[in-house]
Amino acid sequence: MLREFLELLILSLPAYVANASPVVLGGGPPIDFGKTFIDGRPIFGRNKTWRGLICGILCGVLMGFPVYILLKLCPVAARPLDECLWLAFLASSGAHVGDLLGSFIKRRLGLKPGAPAPLLDQVLWIVCAIGFLSLAVEIDLLAAVLLVVLSAGLHVGANVLAFKLGLKEHPW
Repeated sequence: MLREFLELLILSLPAYVANASPVVLGGGPPIDFGKTFIDGRPIFGRNKTWRGLICGILCGVLMGFPVYILLKLCPVAARPLDECLWLAFLASSGAHVGDLLGSFIKRRLGLKPGAPAPLLDQVLWIVCAIGFLSLAVEIDLLAAVLLVVLSAGLHVGANVLAFKLGLKEHPW
């Protein structure tokens, strides 16, 4: 069980990087181009930008190199570099799909960009990242649940830190 959890944690590192990168590297035109959904509300909102999406996925994919090295140090879980980069792309893309889905749901609920949505903000990105990873590797369910719980706590802590550093407007 510990081996499965550690392997999933390592394979998920690109999702963490991809999820955090837009806070620093984002900005520019919104993904939804300011368009509204059929309910008249923004599709995603002004905080979800093309630069954030592209930089987030790119930073996540680049994290595939350290993932390769970490897995090589753990021979039971070693994978070729091209597979690590592919898995990094899947995890990073999944994280952004989860984040966008969360924003879409928040807009449908009438919440403004940046408004807190407990659980939606903290876990949807990692759930989707794990889901995308599961398209290519077998995922242990207990390891996935543990990672989601761990990620929720880390997400809260990272947001508070980003707020204190002036990188975010709100500590959530």
